[in-house]
Amino acid sequence: MQSIASYKTFMKKHHVTCLKYSLFLFSLSGFITLWYSPQHMAEFQATIATSVWIHPLTQLGYFIVIVTVLFYLWLAFNAFRYQPVSGVSNQELPTLTVVVPAYNEGPLVQKTLHSIVTCDYPPEKLQLIAIDDGSKDDTWSYIQKAFQQFPGRIIIIRKQENRGKRWALHDGFKQATGDILVTVDSDSVVERDTLRNLVSPFVGDSDCGAVAGNVRVLNREAIIPRMLEVSFVFSFEFIRSAQSVLRTVFCTPGALAAYRRDLVMNVLDEWVNQTFLGREANIGEDRAITNLILRQGKSVLFQRNATVYTNVPEQYHNLCKMLIRWGRSNVRESLKMGSFICKNFRPHHRTSARILWLSQCLWCASSPLLLLLLLSLVILFPMQLTLASIGGGAIWSTVSALFYASRYRSSDALWAYGYSIFHFCALTWITPYALFTAGTTGWLTREIPPQAEATRRHAGGDNNRVSAIASK
Repeated sequence: MQSIASYKTFMKKHHVTCLKYSLFLFSLSGFITLWYSPQHMAEFQATIATSVWIHPLTQLGYFIVIVTVLFYLWLAFNAFRYQPVSGVSNQELPTLTVVVPAYNEGPLVQKTLHSIVTCDYPPEKLQLIAIDDGSKDDTWSYIQKAFQQFPGRIIIIRKQENRGKRWALHDGFKQATGDILVTVDSDSVVERDTLRNLVSPFVGDSDCGAVAGNVRVLNREAIIPRMLEVSFVFSFEFIRSAQSVLRTVFCTPGALAAYRRDLVMNVLDEWVNQTFLGREANIGEDRAITNLILRQGKSVLFQRNATVYTNVPEQYHNLCKMLIRWGRSNVRESLKMGSFICKNFRPHHRTSARILWLSQCLWCASSPLLLLLLLSLVILFPMQLTLASIGGGAIWSTVSALFYASRYRSSDALWAYGYSIFHFCALTWITPYALFTAGTTGWLTREIPPQAEATRRHAGGDNNRVSAIASK
């Protein structure tokens, strides 16, 4: 027992050093695997050279790998130049309206509203609107509890019919009085300085049309959320940081985003009545409104110091539904972006915006062919594919893991390797499927039972974590 206690003490004291060595060894194993794998590749290379259909697919794969490496080097150059805007004084802060749409959210919506009301933002400049979008559970009762807990601080609206998140936000925007509009998801909790930091880029920068917040994972107990936490940090604090330097963040997340009110009102009717292939566009409202802000010639930035913690799926099938919805939205809005991105839509950073857009189009359009190549190699060359995947995956995962470790000095960075394997084995099909079903409507995850285990746990058993975040 004493040796175990000594081991725990050593790990606690030197966990950062141990983490660095672990990441180094994982990366080294990837290079070693790739170094020795060519001796197992002779048959594979011979088949590739003579195959009529595998050869062009592998050439496409090599091309995308090279483009991806160059693209991420370019992103890294910009990401490390990024600095968030510091929070401004109370006198400089603009008036603010926060809209929280809720549907079948249960107790967590009350904690969401609590975290917003108790934020470090002048009460006289903060308007909070909570909307129950026709929930079928007890969401309305928890909104009422928050209303009673903070008299005069929350405007509450109950809609009898569920029309979707976009229409709920529309109704909130119509009643907003603030110069800046903020959206917060009803399963999310913000830190005390989040709203102040989120809106600070608007002060003194008239070109700033929207700001994306930094989304972290709230429910980190299960395996999938812990992997997604590392993925989210890389997606937001690396990719969106680079996009922010280029003043072209492609998506302001619904969990936390801010917009200039006048810019939203310019396109509000177009946004809420948007269609795709003749059908109502009831998904991707965050990406769609970001597109419309960019189309008006304004910049979209990212604030790393404006953090929101949100619930993510804990079950595989729910995760797939979420990613499919995101994938379909990405396809739709990338097509819509093509209608203005190649024009003189703004006086600055047009070329960088086009490069970002082209990279998304390339990965999305080529995903079916790459999936076909993957399936072919699984059948014909399983050993060679395994070696290449282990080597390449270990190297790529180390990039994400190192980035997470450098930010938060946590052993959770090692989940980057788990997510790499999980994505390769279980999620590769998502993008091709979303591409071919982009016209399909439906939220997919909105009908998850409101009393699901995850929601109940974070409303009850996770009270300490939610309270800690809200009091930061």
